[in-house]
Amino acid sequence: MKSPFDPGAVLEDVAVFPLPQVVLFPGALMPLHIFEPRYRAMTRDVLASTRRICVAQIPEDHRMDAHGQPEVARVSGVGEIVKCDALPDGRFNILIEGKARARLEELPFKRPYRRAQVTILEPSHEPGGDDALVRALVSTATTVAGAVRQCHPSFQFSLPKSEDPGAIVDACAHYLVMDGSERQKLLEILDVEERIHKCLEALVQQQALFGCIETMH
Repeated sequence: MKSPFDPGAVLEDVAVFPLPQVVLFPGALMPLHIFEPRYRAMTRDVLASTRRICVAQIPEDHRMDAHGQPEVARVSGVGEIVKCDALPDGRFNILIEGKARARLEELPFKRPYRRAQVTILEPSHEPGGDDALVRALVSTATTVAGAVRQCHPSFQFSLPKSEDPGAIVDACAHYLVMDGSERQKLLEILDVEERIHKCLEALVQQQALFGCIETMH
C-alpha cells in the first residue's frame, strides 16, 4: 500500500512549526509542549485532519520574510502526531514521530500559522557494504551517549532495531549531535554514506570535548 511519505510524494497543505535549533529526523520521537495560541489552533487543526506536521528550523541569522515571519530551512522533517495530551487550559503536550525528509514550498500566509506544500525527499545513495564505517559510528555514539548519561542520568538513547544504516545515522544525529546547525546540515545530506561520515565527525568532536571537560575536573 502506497504511503503518503514515499519518496517523491507531494503533500499539498501541511502545517509548519518553526523552531530555533530544532530538527526532526525520520524515525525519531520529539515531545513538544504547545502553549502559544496560534500553535494551539494549529494542533487542533492537525489533530482533526491528517495529524501531519513539519518541524522547520529557524536558522541562527533569524532573517525575516516579507510578512515579518522568520525564514525557515527549506529542508525539514515531516512527521505525525502519535500522542497528544490536551490540558485543561488549552495547552497540549504532543509527541511527533518523524516520517521523512521533505522540501518545503511555503504557501501564502493565512493566519494564525504557516503552511507549506512539501515534497518527500529520497536518499540518493545507500552505503555499499561499508560495515566498518557503521560500526565506528555505533561505537562512538555509544560512548557519547554514556558521557551524556553521566551528566544527565535520565537521558535515554538506544539504536533502532533496524540494521538500515540510514536509520542508524538519523537516530544518532537526532539524539546525540548537540549543535542545531550541525543537525540541520545532517538532515539535508541525502547521501547516506556521506551523512554517516559527517555525523561520525561531529560525534568524535563531541567525544573530545567531553574528554576535555573530564580532564578539567
